[in-house]
Amino acid sequence: MTPVPEGGAGSADPARVSNYDSIAEGYTAENETSLFNAYYERPATLELAGDVTGRRILDAGCGSGPLFAALRDRGAIMTGIDVSAGMLEQARRRLGADADLRLADLADPLPFPDSTFDDVVASLSLHYLKDWGPTLAEMRRVLTPGGRLIASVEHPFVSFLTQRMAGHQTNYFQTRSRTEEWTMGGQTAQLSFWDRPLHAMTDAFTAAGFRIGVISEPPAVPAARDLFPDLFDESTGTRFLCFLFFVLHAD
Repeated sequence: MTPVPEGGAGSADPARVSNYDSIAEGYTAENETSLFNAYYERPATLELAGDVTGRRILDAGCGSGPLFAALRDRGAIMTGIDVSAGMLEQARRRLGADADLRLADLADPLPFPDSTFDDVVASLSLHYLKDWGPTLAEMRRVLTPGGRLIASVEHPFVSFLTQRMAGHQTNYFQTRSRTEEWTMGGQTAQLSFWDRPLHAMTDAFTAAGFRIGVISEPPAVPAARDLFPDLFDESTGTRFLCFLFFVLHAD
């Protein structure tokens, strides 16, 4: 089972944008119930976010809006951006016409003034970008002093090991491109990602002016074990290598 990234905002690649548009409906349906998203990534991100009542939050790569909805339900004042018009259409169906949703590319300057947000959440969106530097600088710019960037990405060890098991001679220490074919809702799309080692991630965060507060490899929620019994055993509980989570502070 392939992890389903939460959002689609990333590199300004017209082919990738079109591909996400073509699988938007099937993507949305799978994201609702998948182990990786519904029982692992979203609960972990919400746990790291904590009490968000009254906080202004940018969902950077909001996709079809499930994290936006969950944070809004917890009292946050939400804005969402995504590069895919098809994904934003799904988000508007979920969130209503009054939701602040905008078509924007994370590879471009963000369409907001300085110090607009208390938090930015980048849920499984950074790994679509070849160069994190400009995007992280923009996220830092739109955050208030003391604001947070809460980010999740594909775990670098998983990407490396998966490529090696598939017979590819992959160098873990290089930033490298990867393309996968996904079929959702009867539509097939080629999706592109950029894998990078852990040190490249942390170097990019600190170079952009962030202080690293948390690096987390959390377990899935307890219900995952009952719903997906073949994937867990007594020795691991509900822990498995999948995504890596960060809480970064704009001091």
